[in-house]
Amino acid sequence: MGIIIVAEDDFIMSEYLSGILTEKGYSVIAVANADDAIAMFEHRDDVRMLITDINMPGPMNGLNLAATVRDRWPGIKIVITTGQTRPKIEEVPPGSLYLRKPYTPGSVMAAVLSLF
Repeated sequence: MGIIIVAEDDFIMSEYLSGILTEKGYSVIAVANADDAIAMFEHRDDVRMLITDINMPGPMNGLNLAATVRDRWPGIKIVITTGQTRPKIEEVPPGSLYLRKPYTPGSVMAAVLSLF
């Protein structure tokens, strides 16, 4: 099934999302910023999906992370989340999904399953 990387700096949201996914049988690696997510992609070949929040600490936000992942690892499925203003369509990498916070377990799983 592969690994899902959850890039979310809010610990409570990260735990909530990771719990939803692990309950459904997915393996999750939770990271708090884009740099840690990139490091995981560079050192693992079993990652199949990235779920990233847009607003994260550091020089790279979630949209930058998604674009980098799309360029370097084009086979990775991407879900972008935020509770803020919806990103412009041109900011979201082609083939990615946008999921507005707050999300429910059902909406998370619908997004994940639609990409696999």
